Amino acid sequence: MVGRIIETPDCVAEGAAWLATVEPRFAHALTQTGPLPLRRRTDGFEQVLSAIVSQQVSVAAANAIWGRLKAARLTGPRKIMWARDEDLRACGLSRQKIRYARALAGARIDFRALRAAPDEEVIAILTEVPGIGRWTAEIYAMFSLGRADAFAPADLALQESARLLFDLPERPSEKHLRMMAQDWSPWRAVAARALWAYYHVAKDREGIR
Repeated sequence: MVGRIIETPDCVAEGAAWLATVEPRFAHALTQTGPLPLRRRTDGFEQVLSAIVSQQVSVAAANAIWGRLKAARLTGPRKIMWARDEDLRACGLSRQKIRYARALAGARIDFRALRAAPDEEVIAILTEVPGIGRWTAEIYAMFSLGRADAFAPADLALQESARLLFDLPERPSEKHLRMMAQDWSPWRAVAARALWAYYHVAKDREGIR
């Protein structure tokens, strides 16, 4: 079962209203954050390649590397397979990321078929590729496929926001947050949006860097 797909801001608003009804702390968070963003992205090879490019570098650096790859027309699977290592390095990719990019291109993932695959199948297929971890796969399911019940409990901002919102003594582990999030199904992706938004509000309020 694929479940509900988030396609419009109204879908996000519906999920937020449901969360506010079942969990008073989300109701409080939403009074602080206001309407939550849609955050939908396109799906496909380029989105996953972009995620690999963004690993362990600043947003500015990732944008610069991606801009050079786009300018060189090196963002498609065939182009990646045919490109010389020197060309990819010239765009800013490390030796490891070149290996990951080629592995993704060689995996020949049917991204159209992923649209109809259950969340766990999507995650299993993507994480078979070197360089793609569960967090990246869950983010892809959440924003590129619009899965309303996808969640990424390894995300540090989600963990810290949950600590603040639920007044926990310490930041929850990935396992703990995954268990907490079971109560937010079938709108866990909206809960993630609420937690990210609340994190920014709390960070500004408390001077967290």
